Amino acid sequence: MSYDTSTKVESRRSAEPPLHGPEAFEGMRRAGRLTAEALDLLVDLVQPGVTTQALDEAVAHFARDHGAYSATLLYRGYRHSICTSINHVVCHGMPNDKPLREGDILNIDVTLLLDGWHGDSSRMYFVGDVPRKASRLCDVTYECLMRGIDAVRPGRTTNAIGAAIQSFAERERCSVVRDFCGHGLGRVFHDAPTILHYVEPNYDVPLKAGMLFTVEPMINLGKPQVKVLSDGWTAVTRDRSLSAQFEHTVGVTETGVEIFTLSPKGWHKPPYSLAP
Repeated sequence: MSYDTSTKVESRRSAEPPLHGPEAFEGMRRAGRLTAEALDLLVDLVQPGVTTQALDEAVAHFARDHGAYSATLLYRGYRHSICTSINHVVCHGMPNDKPLREGDILNIDVTLLLDGWHGDSSRMYFVGDVPRKASRLCDVTYECLMRGIDAVRPGRTTNAIGAAIQSFAERERCSVVRDFCGHGLGRVFHDAPTILHYVEPNYDVPLKAGMLFTVEPMINLGKPQVKVLSDGWTAVTRDRSLSAQFEHTVGVTETGVEIFTLSPKGWHKPPYSLAP
């Protein structure tokens, strides 16, 4: 689940990111795998005519059956177990009883709390056959995610992540959303460091072994500007262009990075029917 930079980055800039040991990494592996399994569960369920409320209920039941629960449920008044962001919705879209339509692209964001540890991840889903421009945007966004993660190494800084993402997105004539970003997590849902998906000279935190955080770029087909609707949660592109997002929870190791939320089934990006 994204961090809102407009209100929270400033308060986190002076915070020292916590460093975690082997016990934390093991807890994050378990929470991350369960979150990835929940996202795998949804692959067969995302179809034209299905409601996002039905997807929300499926994840809620899955979490309870596995001794976990959704960290978003009742978080700051949020009333759902997942976020469902369709087409021009950038993030924090709320599940409802409106059926999905052929050609929609859908981001589903799941954060499960298991034994006190948070696993936070999101993926894009295709609803039936989608237009080429939509599938290309999803491909670009996934590549941005993985390039950002590949930049994570102890001794580098957070701007290495932002540079990798921003340079590729803009080379592909897409834009990076500035209003939301990644965040530290572990036993706390949102913590330091803030992970910006673009270069910000005034905020550049050294990466150290033991850090835990999300990388979750939101990439727009049009301009980067967004607005939040009157419900206080749903963020949409101002120009109503398509938006996509992928997210992983990662940990900085002594030699590089570990991804906690990889799909056990190899379903990393759509179309999932073609995945190994």
